[in-house]
Amino acid sequence: MDLGVKGKTALITGASKGIGRGVAESLAAEGCNLRLAARSGDMLETAAAELRDAYGVTVAVHACDITAPGVIDELAAAGIPDILVNNAGAIPAGDIEAMVEERWRDAWELKVFGYINMTRTFFAAMKQRGHGVICNVTGLAADKTDFNYVAGTTGNAGLNAFTKAIGGVSLEFGVRVFAVSPGPVQTERLIGLLKTRAVQDGGSEDNWQSYMSGMPMQRAATVPEVADTVAFLVSDRATYFTGQVVTVDGGQGSRGGSFTNK
Repeated sequence: MDLGVKGKTALITGASKGIGRGVAESLAAEGCNLRLAARSGDMLETAAAELRDAYGVTVAVHACDITAPGVIDELAAAGIPDILVNNAGAIPAGDIEAMVEERWRDAWELKVFGYINMTRTFFAAMKQRGHGVICNVTGLAADKTDFNYVAGTTGNAGLNAFTKAIGGVSLEFGVRVFAVSPGPVQTERLIGLLKTRAVQDGGSEDNWQSYMSGMPMQRAATVPEVADTVAFLVSDRATYFTGQVVTVDGGQGSRGGSFTNK
């Protein structure tokens, strides 16, 4: 299936690894040119070189912190992409006592206000131009509320509501805004969290996979499973899709218990 993104440009935040890196791969395979943004310049350069070599697309690198003053304006000044994927940031776990205000605000500065401010800037430019796509990668905790992940539950729920509010009318201006909400995804971060949990529970970190036994198919989603969903939804094959949240969790959200990832 030709997704119709060949020759277009996508700006992806949090693109040095995990889901962001996976989305870059999926879009590059379709001939989409890329702008990759993340804090880690070295990892971005490695990713960019690999994607150029594999797919022959143009890949620009933005080693930056989007929470820093003026950075989002600089990204916009470098050009308004056809596609924006907001993916940077991961909110740490903790209950309302553990998540003291400073820690809570620091997490939301990137994951919540980073998405909001990127959307604010790029939506305005896309609206003026008359076309564009914005995908916010949120997380299952928005719907599967968790006392021990209170900042993530609240932040992701807010982002989903924000996305629906903008995306509900955005198509009137030729712009689509929506969210993809993954459940647990087998990234380096998730594996690290599970290894830590295994040790905290008195076992060996080698037992980390045992925590996936209650998940659908007894595993987390793979990065390509989420990334390919994003690639399809930002493509010309989904031009009537906006103002909605697509959950990619293998049915995890419909089961009991809780699990956090983003």
